[in-house]
Amino acid sequence: MLIRLLRSYGSLLGLLLIGAVLSLLSDRFLTTSNFINVARQVSINAIVAAGMTVVIITGGIDLSVGSTIALAGCSALLVARGTGDLVGMAAGLGAAALVGLLNGGLVAWGRVPPFIATLATMTIVRGGALVLTNGEPIVQSTGAYLWLGQASFGPIPIPILLMIAVLFGTHWFLARTRWGTYVYAVGGNAEAARLAGISLAGIQILVYVLAGALSGLAGLVLAARLSSAQPNTGVGFELDAIAAVVLGGTSLMGGEGTIWGTMVGAFIIGILNNGFNLMNVSPFYQLIAKGAVIVLAVLVDQLVKAGMASGRAGSPAA
Repeated sequence: MLIRLLRSYGSLLGLLLIGAVLSLLSDRFLTTSNFINVARQVSINAIVAAGMTVVIITGGIDLSVGSTIALAGCSALLVARGTGDLVGMAAGLGAAALVGLLNGGLVAWGRVPPFIATLATMTIVRGGALVLTNGEPIVQSTGAYLWLGQASFGPIPIPILLMIAVLFGTHWFLARTRWGTYVYAVGGNAEAARLAGISLAGIQILVYVLAGALSGLAGLVLAARLSSAQPNTGVGFELDAIAAVVLGGTSLMGGEGTIWGTMVGAFIIGILNNGFNLMNVSPFYQLIAKGAVIVLAVLVDQLVKAGMASGRAGSPAA
């Protein structure tokens, strides 16, 4: 019973435990303004991690999301200078989706392992962003695009509302559509899925395009928050996204995972960062602690899985 409880709600219990500890260590943690600040900071990682979840469920991975964030923001502001913000934002999302299409094509048609394919595109796309901008930031302190990162609907910032929309939309895709069923099938057993008539190439391309587009959206939000786009932005974002997915219980082997688990994982990272900042912990120690939490979460998950497997093996046959 305990093992099943940990398996189903371990990430959420961990989030609540971390929150309880930080509330005791800092009197500024349990405040409305701090919660909104945490959610705003988490929003970008959660949007990226939603796309990463879908990719990882198929058994893949996308290391190019950080570079895609930079390319989307830079492309959007460059195009917006001559055509307007709406066209610029569409261009940014389109560029990001094309990166996803390239990743999907390399994996599905080129049969390049996802790690290698996206590692290569991570470098290529980062270089593309640097070429587009000549290595310089693009500053634009006015324009409708700022609404994405700086406006609010009542007391709730727009980035938080976008995060909620993305999480619900991606959950609906995975849980309520046949394409979502195919995503789990491909990740669970690709050969069986192929024999069942599922297009492996089609699903792989679909999930990478989705991951690219969501990374592009995150890039637009980040550019709007900063009132600028920088070719070096997004460095390391792929690691936070993967960490959120893993902390949320998605298996790196594919075939298992939920968007709500990923959301919990993203908030674990966000709350840890926020708590460390409130307590003035050195960023160097923050990196060590974040890595330790990720390793601990994976170890606990493996122990829980082993416990469930031994329990099933030891149960009498019906």
